Amino acid sequence: MAQNGSNSTVKLLGTWSSPFALRGRVALHLKSVEYEYIEEADVLNSKSDLLLKSNPIHKKVPVLIHGDVSICESLNIVQYVDESWPSKPSILPSDPKDRAAARFWAHFVDGNCFESIDAAAGAKDEAGRMTAAGSLIECLAALEEGFQKSNKGGDFFGGQNIGYVDIACGAILGPLSVIEAFSAHEAVKPYMPTVAEFIEFAKQKFNV
Repeated sequence: MAQNGSNSTVKLLGTWSSPFALRGRVALHLKSVEYEYIEEADVLNSKSDLLLKSNPIHKKVPVLIHGDVSICESLNIVQYVDESWPSKPSILPSDPKDRAAARFWAHFVDGNCFESIDAAAGAKDEAGRMTAAGSLIECLAALEEGFQKSNKGGDFFGGQNIGYVDIACGAILGPLSVIEAFSAHEAVKPYMPTVAEFIEFAKQKFNV
């Protein structure tokens, strides 16, 4: 892919298991930015010197390195890529109201959906996992309702093209498969509320 704009080199530090690193890769691809992807092989136990230097506060991936500038946090990286390479397609909407809504839903994904996923993964018993799975379905129901209001007749959250919220939501797919497997288990499925019930609940809880 050809790099637009600045001649500075671009690197992305990530790991295959990180759903957040996926966001940076998608954003760079959409903007046709030429970059070097550097896999952190054992980010939990052996962080590279480059990672520690580039993200000394949190010491985690993803990190985008653009010349001598390091950008941390996945949603921040996506916004930086969109603004640094302003060529089409735009990732964030141009309308201020739509941009604010996109940021709201993206942060909703990180603050609510991933919190439920983490709770399910860390639950010590089936009851805890069921509660967490239920919370996740509530979040997904709220997202579905938001999608219906924001997609403007297109296949994506913002309309016809992949945008900021789609990139944020796409990171859920890997962890979500684990939750879906749990929810489909014969010991769980008969007691799990339906998606329709959660959508109705989400409308009231999140006022969407």
